[in-house]
Amino acid sequence: MNETTRTFQSLVVSAHRLTRVAAQSSGDRTSPAIWRTLSILESDGPMRLGELASQSRVSQPTMSKIVAGLASDDLIRRIADTDDARSWLIATTPKGQKLLADWLTRVADEASSMFDGLSDEEWSTLSAAAAILERGFDSKQVAA
Repeated sequence: MNETTRTFQSLVVSAHRLTRVAAQSSGDRTSPAIWRTLSILESDGPMRLGELASQSRVSQPTMSKIVAGLASDDLIRRIADTDDARSWLIATTPKGQKLLADWLTRVADEASSMFDGLSDEEWSTLSAAAAILERGFDSKQVAA
């Protein structure tokens, strides 16, 4: 296995673990599928149910249930698909955007507290790595 593969394996495992541990530490009991769905819609914009299910890696019936719950809580809305009048796009509402932003802040606060002992140089390295990852996703339009 080459160094690039090892690095990306470590990043994937660490990112999952960081999110899981930080979310658990924050005391949040909301299903990760809810946060994942809102995050996908926030980062990738409105999309059809099938595409959202695919992006979230769940079945379409499962995503239908998630979307129904999010809609009943006014966290998402359905909007007309201008490319296909028979279809709907799903988008976040301002309430959904705020809820996601608040959750991300809580999780980020918990995550950062796990690394209180890092030096300024180490924080700078993490910041650079985050920027590199964002740039990579933005340039490739990688599916989440």
